[in-house]
Amino acid sequence: MGDINITNATSATENQHFQYDHALDVMSHPQNGSKCFDDDGRLKRTGTIWTASAHIITAVIGSGVLSLAWAITQLGWIVGPVVMLLFAIVIFYTSCLLADCYRTGDNVTGKRNYTYMDVVSASLGGSKVNLCGIIQYINLFGVAIGYTIAASISMVAVKRSNCFHASHNNNPCRTSSTPYMIIFGVSEIIFSQIPDFDQISWISTVAAIMSFTYSGIGMGLGIAKVAENGKFKGSVSGISIGTVTRAQKIWRSLQALGNIAFSYSYSIILIEIQDTLKSPPSEAKTMKKASLISVSTTTIFYMLCGCMGYAAFGDMAPGNLLTGFGFYNPYWLIDIANAAIVIHLVGAYQVYCQPLFSFIEKWAATKWPKSDFINKNFQVPIPGCCPYNLNLFRLVWRTIFVVLTTIISMLLPFFNDVVGILGAFAFWPLSVYFPVEMYTSHKKIPKWSTKWIFLQILSAACFLISIGAAVGSVVGVVTDLNVYRPFKSNY
Repeated sequence: MGDINITNATSATENQHFQYDHALDVMSHPQNGSKCFDDDGRLKRTGTIWTASAHIITAVIGSGVLSLAWAITQLGWIVGPVVMLLFAIVIFYTSCLLADCYRTGDNVTGKRNYTYMDVVSASLGGSKVNLCGIIQYINLFGVAIGYTIAASISMVAVKRSNCFHASHNNNPCRTSSTPYMIIFGVSEIIFSQIPDFDQISWISTVAAIMSFTYSGIGMGLGIAKVAENGKFKGSVSGISIGTVTRAQKIWRSLQALGNIAFSYSYSIILIEIQDTLKSPPSEAKTMKKASLISVSTTTIFYMLCGCMGYAAFGDMAPGNLLTGFGFYNPYWLIDIANAAIVIHLVGAYQVYCQPLFSFIEKWAATKWPKSDFINKNFQVPIPGCCPYNLNLFRLVWRTIFVVLTTIISMLLPFFNDVVGILGAFAFWPLSVYFPVEMYTSHKKIPKWSTKWIFLQILSAACFLISIGAAVGSVVGVVTDLNVYRPFKSNY
């Protein structure tokens, strides 16, 4: 790999001073460096509507799609699809509100806000900034746990699928997910060393392709199962009393709302994605188009996967469509689908965690500006490539983060319950409340005007949905903990 070149080391603070000085130079002499730098002195952003769409699809079509057949099973043929469509409309609408807040003031020349918290600070300020930061970064931490669980379940499914095939379904093939969580964690330690969000567009592209791959396979297997059955299973009211108790019906219906909310959530990284876009046209205009393309595409996939899964299995729809073994054959196709899930989640983990990584590293650099451990980069030569800037703080802290999320995943590997809690926890505050409040402040919408009343009603309704979903999901975790044995073969 070569020796570390200490003489060429640079610090993050020195780089920030250069960008600041260059920004002043660009403002004073617009012709200087305008082809290489944006209006804030940073290197020219190169993101397009397609890269933004890839980032969103990577974030949205994640492990949540696999729980949608189970969610529709709880809600039924009418309520299930209607709820899914309403979530899509709400998420798209509030994403457009949030996109308009990227720049303070004018959408073309206003001051940029680089992160979700920057937007909150510019629009609302005060204690709401701290509240938002706590909610956003706890949720990102939770998403890392959820994706670790989902990836390990898919890896276990590959092993069990091959075991079932070899034994002709005569062996229960019980397998622990713990070793696979460790494998996933090791891979994330490596990928987490990619320094910045704008350097992972290739990961998002690969992950988006994988999303369509396993969603398409799940949908295709559902269609084939329906054709084999010769009818559509399921009912208008969802899973019947008798298959579950009345109390279970209520809690699981509420949990289903959390699962659907989780499958659509991407507002927490919207601003970071928007900050990668080039202009003109304005970043807000491009982001709205990317949101429309992405949400429309994912909703079609969600409807087809969720509905075909319910039609295929009815009340017996598994919690995870491709790992619950409603499908056993063709085993090689199921293996491909689960491998695609794992590849996708490797990328999605980074899409969600890079903003958290960046926040901690910027905070540390500000707190200890003279620390070489935190700020100094060492150029590591890589044959055939540009040198890699190794930062010791980044190496240590990101590794600790991945290890911690992996350990927690080992202790609480409950896919549907964790997905429901994450969806409930993040949906209202980050996808609805803050976007509504920031847009209201940004556009100076008069209090008690028609639009203000509509936005407040929307926020209140989504708050009640989040509370219900959280209660249902917590009940699910408590129930599962009664029978779960940590670090044992629970699959």
